[in-house]
Amino acid sequence: MSTKLNIRGGLRIARLAAVVAFSGAAMTVADGSGGGALPVVATVFSNEVEGTLVRAIVGLREQGLRSAMAEVDRMVERKPNYKLGQLIQGDLLMALAGRPVAFADKVASVESTAPLQDEARVRVQRYFDAPPVNYLPASVLQLSPKQSHALVIDTTRSRLFVYANDLGRPRYVTDFYISLGKNGVEKTREGDQKTPIGVYTIVSQKDKLPDFYGPGAYPLSYPNEWDQVNGRDGHGIWLHGTPSNTYARPPRATDGCIVLTNEDLAKLSRYVDVSRTPVVIGSHIEWRAPEDWQADREQVLKAFNRWRSDWESLDTTRYLANYSAHFRSKDRDLEGWAASKRRVNHGKKWVKVGVNEMSLFAYPGTADLMMITFEQDYRSNNMSRKTMKRQYWAREGSQWRIVHETVVNS
Repeated sequence: MSTKLNIRGGLRIARLAAVVAFSGAAMTVADGSGGGALPVVATVFSNEVEGTLVRAIVGLREQGLRSAMAEVDRMVERKPNYKLGQLIQGDLLMALAGRPVAFADKVASVESTAPLQDEARVRVQRYFDAPPVNYLPASVLQLSPKQSHALVIDTTRSRLFVYANDLGRPRYVTDFYISLGKNGVEKTREGDQKTPIGVYTIVSQKDKLPDFYGPGAYPLSYPNEWDQVNGRDGHGIWLHGTPSNTYARPPRATDGCIVLTNEDLAKLSRYVDVSRTPVVIGSHIEWRAPEDWQADREQVLKAFNRWRSDWESLDTTRYLANYSAHFRSKDRDLEGWAASKRRVNHGKKWVKVGVNEMSLFAYPGTADLMMITFEQDYRSNNMSRKTMKRQYWAREGSQWRIVHETVVNS
């Protein structure tokens, strides 16, 4: 399916979504005036309730109000606790009766309908402006063999994309509508009701929770070490479901968590491996043609392999040239790091640095920043040790350099 909208068609879609989502122009749709027909979406929906909603909205001009009404009736019958479905059903009933749209007058406040308009918009947008399934997310450049799937969240689309690990490359599987923080994204402090931007891991699974969380929850590793370096705090960022009396929440409705419908959370669970599944959260996620994605990946791996080679050379000056002047590792800056490495290298006759289980992510929210996690198999004439390590690399001019390095548990 093409991802590029014809400008005129895009305006019609936006206009139609606004009409259905409680606009006073619903009668224009009912009598077929005001523009050409829109194509009925023919695609595979990860959620049939969403499929019904999109077919009803997009098919209004071609198939008329009664056909759309039948679709919406089935949706509401299946999910009677779906607020957006109920309001669209009310709009269509009023339009069929030849009366003004119920929620375009003073009966409902803008505050109560605007969030649902946003939900209708992003759900429809998914099927007219979706990334090509053969393109790869620019943020996921390599998956470790232990990471069977990766979750990529595009906050501007209110969408969670699932990718399978295909020999280290991400392969599209499915995607789901999500709700995010009431105050948007880029969480920096406790209680700001924002969703963080970054790369995290699902660290545990929780059940037997209060009804508010739905059937379960998956806590994320926020704040990670990069958040901590940058002074971000807070906790309790989870992937979870909805209360039993709520089918879905608007796009901006949480205290910072990522919320799915309960049925979507159940589907998502098959792709989750606790302590291993990475979750990438970013605004305006980019998708790249395979050849461009590969070029990005090779550029970073070239810098990483140069670091390994320089370390094995025992030329400490060459090795340290891979580190930024802004480097930090725990309580050491570059000067302290350099002094330590010179002392260690002084007693070495040879060094070999093996690398296993590597994952590589372009870090969202920060231009030209990479996160590399790997098992380091270090061997020398007087020591052998395996360690899980994580490095953050930043592009400085034409060269990639390490700005943070730490040992991790997984």
